[in-house]
Amino acid sequence: MKALIFDFDGLIVDTEIPDYYSWQEVYRDHGAELPIELWGSIVGGSGASDFEPHVYLEELTGKPVDREDIWIKRRKSYLEHLESQPVLPGVQQYLDDAKEMGLKIGLASSSTQCWVLGHLRRLGLLEYFEAITTSDDVEVTKPDPALFLLAAKRMGVKPSEVIVLEDSPNGVEGAKRAGMYVAVVPNQLTAQLEMGQADQRLGSLAEMPLQELLEKARAM
Repeated sequence: MKALIFDFDGLIVDTEIPDYYSWQEVYRDHGAELPIELWGSIVGGSGASDFEPHVYLEELTGKPVDREDIWIKRRKSYLEHLESQPVLPGVQQYLDDAKEMGLKIGLASSSTQCWVLGHLRRLGLLEYFEAITTSDDVEVTKPDPALFLLAAKRMGVKPSEVIVLEDSPNGVEGAKRAGMYVAVVPNQLTAQLEMGQADQRLGSLAEMPLQELLEKARAM
């Protein structure tokens, strides 16, 4: 194994729970509920762009909503929740260990480049990544394998030489379709979902040292 590819949202920092909480607040203000199972099912892939929370809220309530007012209030709530989110357990250690071991480090995210780079800078992690691929780089995001294959190409490694660290079914499927070894670390939103294609499942990256994960991947 010569490289790691990290997901971003929900794997490096939990941007997904704050997003869900902000929308749940909107729904409850309108006397409705946004099922966490529904939100979890669209996390980390192109399905997120097909789901329109305003439309679903209007379907539940049977009346139109003030989208501009919702956008202002929800954005404020989301950013307040997001700013308090730390780098998730084990991530910093994996980055440091990978760098020390001479592994190439990439990132593949279905989010935009502006979103990913902005947060990596804020967290002081940008310098670790040799290749970063986002929705701006491909026509189709996860579960399509394009993001992962492009990241591997930019790092100069074969798909079979990569370990992918993911948190969602869409990411797991995309990485497996790319021919890569996948360790999944579900978050609060995705833990309920099926991750059957993953080669390894962890509660957090702090649960297993990188060296041990490498040994498991090499034994496959």
